[in-house]
Amino acid sequence: MTRNEWKQVWRRTAVCLTAFAFLALSGCGGEKENQNLLPKEKDDTRVVNLFSPMEKIDPDAENVARTASDLTVVMAEEALDVTMVYRTYTAEGYQDKTYDEVCLERVRNHMDDLYLLNPDTVQILGAEGSLMDLSGLDSAKNLREIILTANTVDGKLVAIPQEVVAYGLFVNVDMFKEHGLALPETPEEFLNCCQVFQENGVETPIGANRWWLETFVFAQAYADLYNGGNTQAEIAALNSGAARYSDYMRPGFEFLQTLIDRGYIDAEKALVSEAIEAEGPDFLAGKTPIVMAYWGAANTETAYGRTDFEMQVIGFPSSRGQMPVMPMTGLAVSSGAEHREDAAEALNVMVSDEALKIYSETNRVISPSKNVKVDCVPALRPLNDRIEEGIYVLGSNAGMNVEQWGNTCLIVRELLGGATVDECMAAFDALQDGALG
Repeated sequence: MTRNEWKQVWRRTAVCLTAFAFLALSGCGGEKENQNLLPKEKDDTRVVNLFSPMEKIDPDAENVARTASDLTVVMAEEALDVTMVYRTYTAEGYQDKTYDEVCLERVRNHMDDLYLLNPDTVQILGAEGSLMDLSGLDSAKNLREIILTANTVDGKLVAIPQEVVAYGLFVNVDMFKEHGLALPETPEEFLNCCQVFQENGVETPIGANRWWLETFVFAQAYADLYNGGNTQAEIAALNSGAARYSDYMRPGFEFLQTLIDRGYIDAEKALVSEAIEAEGPDFLAGKTPIVMAYWGAANTETAYGRTDFEMQVIGFPSSRGQMPVMPMTGLAVSSGAEHREDAAEALNVMVSDEALKIYSETNRVISPSKNVKVDCVPALRPLNDRIEEGIYVLGSNAGMNVEQWGNTCLIVRELLGGATVDECMAAFDALQDGALG
């Protein structure tokens, strides 16, 4: 893949990751650089400039996530007498730069105050000292440990999300029952299920796309790292070079290669398929028993929120059982921003327990606050139970010196295109060597 092709792929990955979780933070349509999220009758002297991925294409279309976020914005405006002003990636009309590249440029040049950032950008800017330490905010005391782990760089909490995005396997329980199969816990059990399905006429048991197969890799690579009681020491060993990312990643890549070799995944189709668009119809029609998607897809009727069969969302197979995979975006404040103190105060309101309760109940998502619990739809309970037990792996971690989510996605795509597992591991080694300088 050429350099320009990799840039275009990462553009899509970066915008998708932030947009899935935080489309709410973008503004309404139009090409103006600055515009209030909500109109106000008076001009306020205190403003907070927010930069986010995209704006809403149709200002009149319903968008539950946007409504939820707007409610937290209103809370901040009213509590602090500030005006939240948005600037967006789409409104600015960037053509040749990824969202991450634009964020790096804008933060370094102090162009905005509050930013929605992808994990790799959080990591880079946090290491540079370009992001404000948010650990002193009152709301930070209520955060789940997963948030602190994922968004702490050099001992500083540099980003806080409004929701926790979790990925899992969406399974047709009726098809599993029909073939006398229990829902799989381990890689071996998963392979057996696929074999039984294929032997009984299901040609391709797993509906896959070019974005989310890395979830299988993360579940197997980091099940012990995040759940074995030695997380910080293992990450320190990776960051120093004493341990190799490729050693962690190899079992997951070998597992994917087995799925491809046995025909359980159609690699050629997955390589060119968009998420949900390609595999969704067959899953909804009861032809494909297994797909992978993010938490919100179970709440959305345009995705998998309404099925004609019993659906459950479970974790990915691992040595420690069903394993949720959670990437992490976050809201961050530029340390050199003109209105940094006002931005920090606004963020403190937006991620307070009061605001997150409203946000989470409106969107039916996992809250970053350990004090906010929200009832989920029945299909999501298996995944939610694991997360509430503290069993999960992170698909992104700003404390690791090699960005995880985007890089793994791209290297998995090389595997789909015919690269060997050894070639994929060499790519991880190259990334790690580059990070070590």
